[in-house]
Amino acid sequence: MTLDRILLFPYYLTLKWRHRLFDKGVRKVHKAEVPTVCVGNVTVGGTGKTPHVEMILRSLLAGDRWGAANIAVLSRGYKRESKGFQQVTRDGSATMFGDEPVQIKKKFPVVTVAVDADRVEGCDFLCHPDKLQKDSRRTRRCWDKDFPPAHFIVLDDAFQYRALKADLDIVLIDFSRPVFKDRLLPLGRLRDLPERVSKADVVIVTKCPQELDNWERTTWAEQLGLSDFRSSDCSGARPDGSRQTLLFTRIAYGQMEPVFDCSDQRYIYSKRIILFSGIARDTQLRAYLGGSYKIVKRFSFPDHHKFGWSDFQRIQHAVKRWPTAAVVTTEKDAVRVLDCNGLPAQLKERMFQLPIRAEFLSENERAVFEARLSNPSKR
Repeated sequence: MTLDRILLFPYYLTLKWRHRLFDKGVRKVHKAEVPTVCVGNVTVGGTGKTPHVEMILRSLLAGDRWGAANIAVLSRGYKRESKGFQQVTRDGSATMFGDEPVQIKKKFPVVTVAVDADRVEGCDFLCHPDKLQKDSRRTRRCWDKDFPPAHFIVLDDAFQYRALKADLDIVLIDFSRPVFKDRLLPLGRLRDLPERVSKADVVIVTKCPQELDNWERTTWAEQLGLSDFRSSDCSGARPDGSRQTLLFTRIAYGQMEPVFDCSDQRYIYSKRIILFSGIARDTQLRAYLGGSYKIVKRFSFPDHHKFGWSDFQRIQHAVKRWPTAAVVTTEKDAVRVLDCNGLPAQLKERMFQLPIRAEFLSENERAVFEARLSNPSKR
């Protein structure tokens, strides 16, 4: 046994035992009263959960079955300062709700977005908002209790939350960092056992190149333990005989958008940019921007970084050195930037965000996915 396996064995054993307790029924598993779809992964970020949640919302809202339904998104609200169940508002802050829930609410105002570390409780409140009117310790701290009962719930990053079983589990894997070549924390980026991928109904390989041939798709399927991969329905056979859907998506970038209302649009046409981001991996972002701009300065912060005045001082110093350069960040980072008061006009007028969205590599994959999404409980 190699040294890394010895070091990781306690963590591996803990995860194995935890899953066994749920699998054997020792620990109770709940289901929501309405159809639920879970978007998750087995790694510590960087797979593109938020763009895929947004892709699911676009598909549901445009479809015949759920287009007129009350759709909700439930997240834990990573690094938020609020407690318990909270409904996210469009003018809410990342500090109170987390950056990703606020981003989703701003882009999909008709969707109810909520945060709750207790996903079972969160689903119950989303299905029965009238329960929030009762005076109790759990409900008293909820600020905004006005929303319609949910007909469909999208669970953001809940694959490890075993106390709640979704009707459709979707697991994301980064194309550039496959789970079968990774290791558990802290030596790798896996926060859960790689074998847990086999429990998903749909596996999506994200951040792919623009095109993949059938041989590459089949190779991915085999490395994930799938045989007899069929491109017609995008599925492969697991060792137990069940079939698992395997799909591939890419990241598409939109047009630059101003972060602040006072922005000067002329900076968009600058050929130089100052890039700052607090995301898990910015490799693909830099490659895309590098094709059209010269990145004269780059600031890389930890994922979900809470920006402070010292960070903006560093960025402003770069602006003084390159006065014609635009300042570019991501949508997720822009949400956190808006929480910061007192930013100088020199930064506000030249700061832009770059929208992204997830797209399937083929129309057939999109059709297969939308069919699964329309009827999530069908196996």
